[in-house]
Amino acid sequence: MTSALLEQTGQTAPPPPRRPRPRASTTAAAAVLLALLAAGIWSFVDLGIDVAAFVTGAENAASFIARMVPLDFPPLGETISLMAQTLSIVTVATVLSVVLGLPLALAAASTTATHRWSRWSSRSFIVVMRAIPDLVMAVVFFRWFGLGAVPGILAMGLHSIGMVGKLYADAIEDLDHGPMEALRTAGASRRQQIVSGILPLLLPQLTATALHRFDINLRASVVLGYVGVGGLGMALAEALNTMDYQRGMALAFIVLVMCMVVEMISGAARRSLLGRSPERRRGLLGLMDRMADGWVTRPVATHEPQHLSSGRIRTAPPWDAERIRRTAAVAVTALIIALAVLGSEIDPGSLVGSLAHIGDTLGLFWPPSAAGSWDDLVQAMLMTIQIGLAATLIGVVIAVPIGALAARNVAPNAVIANIFRSLIVVVRAFPELILAIILIVMMGLGPVPGAIALGVGSVGLLGKLVADSIEETDIRVQDAVHATGASRMQVHMAATVRQALPALVAHVLYQLDVNIRSATLLGIVGAGGIGYYLLNANRVQQFQTVTLILLMILAVVLALEIVSAWIRRVVA
Repeated sequence: MTSALLEQTGQTAPPPPRRPRPRASTTAAAAVLLALLAAGIWSFVDLGIDVAAFVTGAENAASFIARMVPLDFPPLGETISLMAQTLSIVTVATVLSVVLGLPLALAAASTTATHRWSRWSSRSFIVVMRAIPDLVMAVVFFRWFGLGAVPGILAMGLHSIGMVGKLYADAIEDLDHGPMEALRTAGASRRQQIVSGILPLLLPQLTATALHRFDINLRASVVLGYVGVGGLGMALAEALNTMDYQRGMALAFIVLVMCMVVEMISGAARRSLLGRSPERRRGLLGLMDRMADGWVTRPVATHEPQHLSSGRIRTAPPWDAERIRRTAAVAVTALIIALAVLGSEIDPGSLVGSLAHIGDTLGLFWPPSAAGSWDDLVQAMLMTIQIGLAATLIGVVIAVPIGALAARNVAPNAVIANIFRSLIVVVRAFPELILAIILIVMMGLGPVPGAIALGVGSVGLLGKLVADSIEETDIRVQDAVHATGASRMQVHMAATVRQALPALVAHVLYQLDVNIRSATLLGIVGAGGIGYYLLNANRVQQFQTVTLILLMILAVVLALEIVSAWIRRVVA
């Protein structure tokens, strides 16, 4: 009755009052956050990150630059071959993650899951795939399939399910399910409901997430080069292991340029997919629009059936501009995937033959064993956690002001916002492993360069998330505070930060999760932590120790995931 009256008067119903959070939960969450902050400060001090470390690095910077200049780029043909191999591996891995992640997301989403147990098992598998670093998976798959592109593709593809599956499941739950309900009412099967009622609406988010994951996998391919994945990563690892810094830094520069170009292209594509403007577009899409205006028949909105020249009723959509674009996009995508499969040089015969030895291979990794080095492994795991905590602290201190200045509703003007947005893009494109290698050469082996590298790398993701969160705040609250005579800083602290605080807490916890998992990888280049023992156990074929290290990493990441999820629910 009330809602009907509101609709007749053109008013909207007020949102339901939020349930007050239990005071005990809020206090406990605040205590955990303070404990994490204290742990981050302790880790920063205990690892020895101080002014002396930066002074030492600055003093060695000139010597390092002298050793890397002039850059020694490979011949053009070799460079193109390495780039093509890297892009092929990354493309196939990303496609694999989408092919596997979409069915898992449909089984994990509450609106499309068939049973509660399927939703729980799918969600659990997604979390586990996200928790296991792709480097660890690559170590296992190299023992199983041998050298080649297959281990890297499987490692990146399966690990990517953790992100792709979760985002797809969340997107499915947020969709308008009116079309699916209409199809169900009309008697459509579950498959027809998904194909016609879910996938068309999900396609923009599906494509945008795949492009974002492609960016991440491109940077991850550099790390996997240290365990044998071909392409630029392997060439870079070989050059740096032999201290050929001129060639190594040249390859690192190529990787950096590739990451920046891919980031800009995929970012523009994601914005176009998720926020397409109804106005006439520019560039190639605009040209297709103008061409279509002249010779493509556009559909006319009518309830009457359309007839072909033969007199039959049209059952397929007409060849308008939008259908031409969709068909061209599908054809180009299929061609790129086909070329990537060919470029990755996957041997189907070898792949099938390796599957026959799965039992023997898995037997090498069980049961877990410390091989007499349990205390060393525990200490290394603790150091890995410290590196992640210290890196997150560094990242927060740097990223929060940069993210605030990159937000258009906080920056003094649009020029400042664009400058800091561009800075975030550059930092985000720089792989942390390359930065860690440079800092190790300048500062020496140990956890300090690893923590600094991850801290600076955090600015790329955390700065972007901070800027986006601040821009999403309600500007009316800021205007109200400003109307009371408050200064710019007072408005920022009282209105902007207060609104964005729950999102900022969630972003920092997510960055901590990312940094601890990344810290396990930097040990392979001498940045301390459990990664060194992981790579060493693989080299001496102590595969049972590899399993134990994997379980230790998994336990830490899952524990952090549980705590982070609980805090996000409390502060949201």
